[in-house]
Order: sequence, then C-alpha cells, then structure tokens
Amino acid sequence: MEILVLIKQVPDDSVEIKLDPATGAPKLDGVEAVVNAFDTYALEMAVRLKEAALEMAKRYIEDNGGNVTVATIGDDDATAALRTCLAVGAGKAFLIKDASFAGSDTTAKAYILSKAVAKIEEINGAKVDIVFCGKEATDFSKGMVGVQLASELGVGVATDVIAVDPAEGGVTVKQ
Repeated sequence: MEILVLIKQVPDDSVEIKLDPATGAPKLDGVEAVVNAFDTYALEMAVRLKEAALEMAKRYIEDNGGNVTVATIGDDDATAALRTCLAVGAGKAFLIKDASFAGSDTTAKAYILSKAVAKIEEINGAKVDIVFCGKEATDFSKGMVGVQLASELGVGVATDVIAVDPAEGGVTVKQ
C-alpha cells in the first residue's frame, strides 16, 4: 500500500503572535515553524496503517506492507518539517518548491498537489493508494485543500477521520 501524507509548515501555535500595527499582518519574526498539528495526526494514522497492513500481509500474503511518503509545498525552510516526518516513520519526503507558489489559495494548492501526486507516483514507480491530509492547518483553519485535492484527483474523500484500518482491497475509516 502506497500512502502519501501531505503536510504544511505553520508558525508554532504555542507562541503568542502579535499583529503588525502598520500592515495588520501577523509578526512572525523569530517564531519557529513547525509541522501543522493536524498533519502530525494524519502522519501518525498513516504510519499505523502501514504497520497494520504489514501485520496483515505477514499473516495473509508475503508483501512489504507498503510505504509512507510525505510531501509539502514550501521553501528550503520546510526541510526541517520533512526531516521530522521521516523520523516519525515516513520512508521518503518531497519538497514541492517554486517561488510562484507563494500566496497560493486553496484551489491553486490542490491543483499543485495533484500534479505533485502524479510526479511522486512517477518517481516512486508506484501508484499512490491513499492520501492523508490533516483536518485543517492551524494558521488559517480553512480545511479545504484535502477535499479540493480529492476533486482534482477524481477520488473519494473521507473527512474528520479518527481511525483507519486495512481491509481486504482497501481500508475502513471511522469518523
């Protein structure tokens, strides 16, 4: 099972962030960027699914149980977030980087990510079976990219998932 987890690097939400009085924008100087909390939950579910699939494979078929790949749109600063995900259990990481992506809205991000999924499949030599996204990013809390990505890919979507388990020919999810 080929699993892709999409993450976003966001300002640390445990730090008080003030607004710049001149621009009204958040003042993020000196605020550490971290992996979005909801994305870490998605990564944890993906790793657990991989492990459960591996156990199922050991019992039923001689299979490797799958791979977890993680990807994010960002600049070179996002490599720290990707390294964190590799330490948690992802096997590969991809940084989707282009200066023109800065400030993209959710529709554009979903389109960019759909193209990235195709490229990741090409590089890995295997079709992605399931994509995990966090419920929403803690910076803007829109919660739209995962649903829009499913639409771009022409696949179904389950939201607000709290558990996922391997099943014959797919997965079962609990909301």
